[in-house]
Amino acid sequence: MSEVVTITEAAAFQIKEMMKHNGEEGSLLRVAVKGGGCSGLSYGMGFEQEAGENDQKDEQFGIAVLVDGEDAPILNGTVIDYKQSLMGGGFTIENPNAIASCGCGSSFKTATNAGTPENC
Repeated sequence: MSEVVTITEAAAFQIKEMMKHNGEEGSLLRVAVKGGGCSGLSYGMGFEQEAGENDQKDEQFGIAVLVDGEDAPILNGTVIDYKQSLMGGGFTIENPNAIASCGCGSSFKTATNAGTPENC
């Protein structure tokens, strides 16, 4: 099974550092989509201890990555990277399914799912 979401080596390093800092070593990384934001959908990432029965799970760079089966079609082909700049660092998310996004880049919609846009 190929990955729904691909995590780059730079992102994996940062995620492992966050796990260590938060006492979450050995946790599973959940990548999710939720309604909201200017364009209707927004991304979520967090740590969990167990996979759900609808989750798709794979491992990348020693990190177990979870994606709910309902989110998988929206996130399929997404790449999560971590970029460092003079202003600091942050995660970047490139989703080939996103047809529109807001100016901040954290909200998007796809051709088949507009989500629940909020006024921004």
